[in-house]
Amino acid sequence: MKILHTSDWHVGKVLKGRDRHDEHAAVLGSVVSVAREHDVDLVLAAGDLFESSAPNAKSQGLVIRTLLALREDGRQVVVIAGNHDNAALLDAVYRPVLGQVGGVHVLGAPKAPEAGGTLALTTRSGQGVRVAALPFVAKRYAVRAAEVIAHELAEHALDYSRRVTAMIDALTGSFTPDTVNIVMSHVTLLGGRRGGGERDAQSSLDYELPASVFPASAHYAALGHLHRQQEIPAPCPAFYSGSPLAVDFGEEANEPVALLVTAAPGVRADARPVPVTGGRRLRTLRGTLEQVVAEGERDPQAWLRVILAEPARAGLGDLVRDKLPNALEVTLADEYRPKPGGTGKDRPSRIGRSPAELFADYLREQRVDDPRLGVMFAELIDEATGAS
Repeated sequence: MKILHTSDWHVGKVLKGRDRHDEHAAVLGSVVSVAREHDVDLVLAAGDLFESSAPNAKSQGLVIRTLLALREDGRQVVVIAGNHDNAALLDAVYRPVLGQVGGVHVLGAPKAPEAGGTLALTTRSGQGVRVAALPFVAKRYAVRAAEVIAHELAEHALDYSRRVTAMIDALTGSFTPDTVNIVMSHVTLLGGRRGGGERDAQSSLDYELPASVFPASAHYAALGHLHRQQEIPAPCPAFYSGSPLAVDFGEEANEPVALLVTAAPGVRADARPVPVTGGRRLRTLRGTLEQVVAEGERDPQAWLRVILAEPARAGLGDLVRDKLPNALEVTLADEYRPKPGGTGKDRPSRIGRSPAELFADYLREQRVDDPRLGVMFAELIDEATGAS
């Protein structure tokens, strides 16, 4: 059985104010092309379809079109909500609507095995597959979710990790030797390396789980949430597919991929990355104005973050943006950033000093080396005081 594992699309995400819908469309088109080219039987989308819990119509249209394209040729598609997604929206709208189409199985909130939390599917080749699907579970809902899935009583003072373990145990309890058994979840596992764009509050130690939560009876664990593609040592093969589009500059070194998984009953699954195209590169350039402009002009399609290693002066940021219109952020290197001024004994007395002298002191404190500012300030003072 061939399986395509993808996650963390974050459709609707903007980068420093720049809309990236066209990039998302190209990236998801690439994911669909991978599914077609490799003729996969099953597609797993492990959460964070959207960037926002209130996605706009354009973002929703793109996701729906992508899911419908992925189900073509008789493929089965399983989708779970991530921490960015609106679980209620997925359950109230996407689950029934796409369920009527057939082949697309959507889970917003965690569900008991008999209520759709464990899916018993048959691929177009006749192979049976069981998918234990656990969407993202917030800590504040973990008690209720454990009651629904694992029938744990609320008064049991279980911590988050034990509650999620109980849910996975319940969802995987019907795994059989003659089916391909898959676990999919949107979680943070201990030892996982962050991609750089995840929400800290929901990737913290409070949410980290040991990889031992997954049973050896599973042939594969399809994970979402961490944006870097990686394998996590576990009782079964456990992989994050990573985000197919770098969502922030902290992810510029990540390789955008989907995972092509080969699985069969009684055999551990094998996963390999397949490149996903369509997104623009993210790059951070450091150096003087001359250096970053020369480097940036060699990569006009990349989105740039520029860190200047030279003193501040009026219009420096505008000079960068004029030369590099794809520069989304321009800052000074730490050693050239303004430092807080001294106080008390550290600051010279202002008594008897002219406004021009005080302004010159301010520029020195802020590490701004631009004589034009002093001249302009003196002209403004002259105009304000009526000096000839």
